[in-house]
Amino acid sequence: MTSPLSGRSFVKEVDHTPDELRYLLGLSSALKSAKANGTEERHLTGKSVALLFEKTSTRTRAAFEVAAYDQGAHVTYFDPSGSQMGHKESIADTGRVLGRMYDAIQYRGERQVDIEELARTAGVPVYNGLTDEWHPTQMLADFLTMHEESGKDYSDLSYAFVGDCRFNMARSHVVTAALLGSDIRLASPGSYAPPPEVLEMAHDIAATTGASITVTEDVDEAVKGVDFVHTDVWVSMGEPKGVWSGRVEALRAYQVNTPLMRATGNDAAKFMHCLPAFHDANTKVGAEMIAHTGMTDGLEVTDEVFESDASVVFPQAENRLHTIKAILVATLT
Repeated sequence: MTSPLSGRSFVKEVDHTPDELRYLLGLSSALKSAKANGTEERHLTGKSVALLFEKTSTRTRAAFEVAAYDQGAHVTYFDPSGSQMGHKESIADTGRVLGRMYDAIQYRGERQVDIEELARTAGVPVYNGLTDEWHPTQMLADFLTMHEESGKDYSDLSYAFVGDCRFNMARSHVVTAALLGSDIRLASPGSYAPPPEVLEMAHDIAATTGASITVTEDVDEAVKGVDFVHTDVWVSMGEPKGVWSGRVEALRAYQVNTPLMRATGNDAAKFMHCLPAFHDANTKVGAEMIAHTGMTDGLEVTDEVFESDASVVFPQAENRLHTIKAILVATLT
């Protein structure tokens, strides 16, 4: 097969046109069906992919490894201590070394400038598994899930993202919704809204695609009539306990709970989360945070909603595999 994205990197959503994102989503659906039907063809036999993880992950690592293996490719996993990048060797030098040995590189870490440097120097496709600014591989999984669960075209999707909207998930959602012509509502306290430059970018894109972007502090206004409610953790990896109480107090009204889901006015509305989620005390960090904050029914989402029929978080997680496979196939063929 010949792909229009052959040789391209995937480091942030706005590097791609709406048609290119739709191509990746369509390819994701086709590869998912082929795997389910036992008719999947291997397009990447003999390819090798380096997986650089400065931040660990369950879903991102599993999705890249299984996607590569399904397609006949090999991977090498570098954990946070597994390379000299940024320690004894610069980002640029690492890119130039790995680009001579591998056909592609995945990077999951902190700074967007680092993955941009990798993409500039490696000479092979580079994929963003997550940075502090953008999470493009997650966006493909989220939009594929919303399409599958609703049966709607991407331009007909209406959904809310509630909670802390400053970081990678909300940023990526607002620009991807803009690119695909969706109706997105972002609900947070004013100081937790996406950065002005990101909103300006999204509004500029929406002017050409017909997308609708709403930013509000009123969570009931945001969720009214939507098909999906998204959220993310309130405390990110590595943040100190000193921020927990203030963060939770500011965001308490944005917890996804049963009353909030009912406020959609849509009995078919679904709940989504990129995971992991602090919905119970069955993890070490979850138990510490619940004990520290006193929110015994969960933090950003209650256990009642997380475990309800409205929750599609595990089909969403599975779709990391199919969409990442599409990225590999599209860029390496």
